[in-house]
Amino acid sequence: MTPELGWLDVLLRLGLASVLTGAVGFERELRERSAGLRTHLLVGLGAALFTLVSAYGWGDLVATGEVRYDPSRVAAQIVTGIGFLGAGAILRQGLSVRGLTTAAGLWVAAAIGMACGAGFYPAALVTTGIALVALGPFRRIESRVNRIGGDAGILEVHLIAHATLGSVLAVLERHGTTIHGIEFDETEGRRMARIDLEYRRGRDARGVLPDVAQLDEVAEARWSG
Repeated sequence: MTPELGWLDVLLRLGLASVLTGAVGFERELRERSAGLRTHLLVGLGAALFTLVSAYGWGDLVATGEVRYDPSRVAAQIVTGIGFLGAGAILRQGLSVRGLTTAAGLWVAAAIGMACGAGFYPAALVTTGIALVALGPFRRIESRVNRIGGDAGILEVHLIAHATLGSVLAVLERHGTTIHGIEFDETEGRRMARIDLEYRRGRDARGVLPDVAQLDEVAEARWSG
């Protein structure tokens, strides 16, 4: 027979899910991401409620002895469904992809909500703490580690009319750079491309600019910032 939950237990589980996932969403809100406090809170709250309904919502049917069900089936569908929501947070801009961390945060928020709904409080608390550390302090560590391998910069390239970036990209590849993103802007018959790139330490970045500037397709090139 399926056990029943009192109002206090339901309030505790849904409330804790809202607080913990809201904390993760608040961090995303501070960084002005597309999915912030409300989105993460609603994802965690919904996941917790789905888990509660799956585990405790069918007591009357089970009590008859004529119905058998697997509570984990609804939980499995939560994992699948949150993937579609996370995909909406991922944006592709040029050669760069943004929103992967936010999508992963939504996925973790759903997991925290499921843990709260199931009454697995230690796992929910520990996961929330690790998630906040990963989104906060680990961000700075990641940035420092990335700088060990090389330096980065924004290269602004003004192309003549109807020109493409093919030759520019070939020069950057020859200099051993890694391109993280490209943004285009059409102004007065010219195309301006802002190239977010990283070059390996030990390479002479000063040679990138003159090699790009001397191309026939390039009207002007300069480092931004």
